[in-house]
Amino acid sequence: MANSYVAIEGVIGVGKTTLARLVTAALNANLLLEVFDENPFLPLFYQDRQRYAFQTQLFFLLNRFQQQRRQVPVLLRCGPLVSDYTFAKDRLFAALNLSGDELALYDQVYTILAQRTIKPDLLIYIHADTDVIMQRITLRDRAYERSMEWIYIDQLRRAYNDFIQHYQDSPVISLDTNNLNFLTDKEVVEDIIQRIRAELHIGPFQPSLFS
Repeated sequence: MANSYVAIEGVIGVGKTTLARLVTAALNANLLLEVFDENPFLPLFYQDRQRYAFQTQLFFLLNRFQQQRRQVPVLLRCGPLVSDYTFAKDRLFAALNLSGDELALYDQVYTILAQRTIKPDLLIYIHADTDVIMQRITLRDRAYERSMEWIYIDQLRRAYNDFIQHYQDSPVISLDTNNLNFLTDKEVVEDIIQRIRAELHIGPFQPSLFS
């Protein structure tokens, strides 16, 4: 497992950070969590997406790049790494929220920065239906997410599905989490760990419950 880099992706509220913490503990890995609450434009974006999309996206792009460049190489030198996001997902959000000259400018900057980031060795994609995701967002009750619209989350869910279909940077484990609770379904979490070990060839591992 030394120096392996596992990233977990999925729509807002689907359970990425919860699973990342569990995987980190099980694999005795380092943990890298996305920093989102430092973005001063995010609450404004959820109130008026069209007006604040570019500022929000540019802040995230630069902030995520700095984190990837400064922390990922250091953590990987210390051993395996688990993250609850990928740098590539920034482009997904930009394509959904930006258009025209703003998207073109964003793409120029993103292309330059993406070439300087480390790609994961394995991507775990967790997904669920839009209604389930909205319920989870409601339960965690972050103030700036209270005005989040069902249609936006549904658009984001569809964009993620398309993103995964075209993702080629690493192998992908896809998990339907509509009926899963990572905190209580210990057998499911253990199966996920076994699948990770199998993909990264770090045995011992058992045949998957999902196969």
